[in-house]
Amino acid sequence: MNITHFRNTPNVALEASNPVAVPLSEPVAITSTTSIERSDGVETGIWECTPGRWRRQIVQQEFCHFVAGRCTFTPDGGEPIEIHAGDALMMPANTVGIWDIQETVRKTYVLIF
Repeated sequence: MNITHFRNTPNVALEASNPVAVPLSEPVAITSTTSIERSDGVETGIWECTPGRWRRQIVQQEFCHFVAGRCTFTPDGGEPIEIHAGDALMMPANTVGIWDIQETVRKTYVLIF
């Protein structure tokens, strides 16, 4: 049995940084991650994003818990969801929409493929 343990998630140094894939504002938001993909179709990790507005393209189910920051997510055809540190979300598969990051956010997440 492999147990994934991320320690001190609000402060851990993240491994990879890239601009968001579909930016909708300037400056372009930058995401940083540290993650582990298992052979059973599950990915888990820590994700951070600087302020900006962009389109979410991930189609997998996602559970996430926000440990820092403030943002809004507006799913296509839905109402905006205001998110603050301490909040958690479960997004069904194929949830796409617009992220608007007002204050750098950090979350832990699990994607289920």
